[in-house]
Amino acid sequence: MMDFQAEEAYILAHTDRPEDTLMALERLAHVRLSRPRMISGTYQGRILKMLVRLLKPQYVLELGTYTGYSALCLAESLAEGGMVDTVECDDEMEDFIRHFLAISPYGQRVQLHLGDATESIHKLMSRREYGLVYIDANKREYPAYYEAVMQYLPIGGVIVADNTLWDGKLIQNPPPTDAQSRAIMEFNDRVQNDERVENLILPLRDGLSVIYRVS
Repeated sequence: MMDFQAEEAYILAHTDRPEDTLMALERLAHVRLSRPRMISGTYQGRILKMLVRLLKPQYVLELGTYTGYSALCLAESLAEGGMVDTVECDDEMEDFIRHFLAISPYGQRVQLHLGDATESIHKLMSRREYGLVYIDANKREYPAYYEAVMQYLPIGGVIVADNTLWDGKLIQNPPPTDAQSRAIMEFNDRVQNDERVENLILPLRDGLSVIYRVS
């Protein structure tokens, strides 16, 4: 039988180490915040960094900043002049986020926007073309985020959505009836049935969907 903890330890030991600011951010989040598990963490953070390196977008849009951990991961591989626009609805997180943006070597590549995610999609995507959009905000609004983003996402653009396996709840029988689970199920079904995109769910942590616009 596979030892999953040992496997995870091996993976992390053979994966690029996060830079020091990210490690400090994660430590402080576990001390000060009530939901530190919401941070992307080392493995997922390195995947986000690698996706940016491979896709080479000039601009990245993130919905759901939380601590700023994933925004800084997305910013690491950006080319000169690239920018991550990240949107957070909880203004009580602003000081925490801005502190780590200020001390990170990549913080100057991140622009924080406080406000509603759906409104911000229209405001930001109508002004700038984003090659990558990372969705990790209010789960109840995932279908609305998807429809709004698809109004602007160019062919060849990519959406990455977190939590699309939702802790295994989506395969329960009978299906869950809470609003968050139902919205994620609707999101997954909508993406799967959308002929404009190719879709892949990676069984990473809580599920990470990679959605490529083909038409």
